[in-house]
Amino acid sequence: MSRLTATTQRATAAQPSLRLGERLRQLRVAAGMTQTDLAGERFSKEYVSQIERGKTRPTPETIDWLAVRLGVDAGFLANGVSADERGRVDAVIARAEALLEARRNPEAIEEFANLRSAVLATGLAELEVRALSGEATALMREGQVREALELLDHARQLTEGVEFSNLERVDVLFRIGVARFKLSSVQTAINLFDESLKLAESTELPSDHLRSNILAWRSRCYQRRRDLEAAREDVERALELAEGLNDRHTTADIFFTASAIADREGHWVLARSYAERAKAIYEELEDRRNLGRLMNNLGGLNFLLGHPDEAESFLKDAFRIALEIGNDEGAAHAVNSLAQVHLRTGDTQRAEEQARHALELLGDRVDFIDEIGNAQLVLGRALLEQDRLDEAEIAFRAAEQAFDQLSSASHRASAWVAQGDLATRRGDDTLAARLYRNAAEALQDVRF
Repeated sequence: MSRLTATTQRATAAQPSLRLGERLRQLRVAAGMTQTDLAGERFSKEYVSQIERGKTRPTPETIDWLAVRLGVDAGFLANGVSADERGRVDAVIARAEALLEARRNPEAIEEFANLRSAVLATGLAELEVRALSGEATALMREGQVREALELLDHARQLTEGVEFSNLERVDVLFRIGVARFKLSSVQTAINLFDESLKLAESTELPSDHLRSNILAWRSRCYQRRRDLEAAREDVERALELAEGLNDRHTTADIFFTASAIADREGHWVLARSYAERAKAIYEELEDRRNLGRLMNNLGGLNFLLGHPDEAESFLKDAFRIALEIGNDEGAAHAVNSLAQVHLRTGDTQRAEEQARHALELLGDRVDFIDEIGNAQLVLGRALLEQDRLDEAEIAFRAAEQAFDQLSSASHRASAWVAQGDLATRRGDDTLAARLYRNAAEALQDVRF
């Protein structure tokens, strides 16, 4: 039996778009074999011809046998990629995924971008989906949500292939749902989470970790819609799954979400309890990013519970941690919370300075439009208390425009109330009454 030269194998591998049958024919011809030679005593010449013309798809066992006859790797025959090459590309993807896991997002984005051509050259859809999903997740974390969504849409198309399991399809659907939520397309996100959860529950493959994450993110959607009962039900189911897996990090994330739900329900002591449980796990895992975010929430809860000094201490720690790890959005959230503390304690100038700082840090991050609106609202109220009414009006309008992008009438109501207070200060009682009536039609939700 003839053996292929390394040059011939490289030339064939350089054409990843070849179908298996075309690749089989090129390898057979390069090996100096006829169809009869290749078929041997196991198959007929006609069967080999059918494979080469794409009329039939050989079984994995047949591919292994043909690869031995041709002297090539079975993976190379099936996909145009040898086991060694696949392993090399797989290792590169794993390195990028490790950067993603470590939250070194800019480095992960660069690594994923650099390996695109190598992944495409393999012609292996499973590797491409892994790379697309990883890069999209890193991009989302850096605020490039629309760019991430383009990659995920392509990954979703690939996972429609028969070689993918339902669990792999669920993973991509889940990530698309997260992207849609970050773009404030809340109902679309809920639909995607519903679809992915149903698909996950129909598969026999282990899916508890993925289901837990889907439930936790769907809970956030319900919070945005103020369906707090549904949000609580989802987070309780998510917590049960995470604790059953002994997944400490996911458990902490879910405690964090449970704290936010209890906060919105006005159960501040319970919210603080959940937050402290999450804080203990984040400290154990040395997750400083989430620890900083949690310190911000604990600051807000302590303020609501009547402890302004403790609140300011937590918020300053949250701001410090965010700066240390280069988390601008976390720093913005913390400094905006400090602005709210100073606004409510009468230090309007500091509140103004800190709200402006928060807006500067957030820039045009579409995935933090709610925080941008909140900062504009705090800025406007600080200006209102300084009798700078025209500037306050500009800030309140900016807040309303930001909240218009959210699927949340309660956020818009907070902007209407602020504009009503401004109209009252100007003596325009008619306008004030109209704005207050608009706000009354939606459930007010002026959050800390």
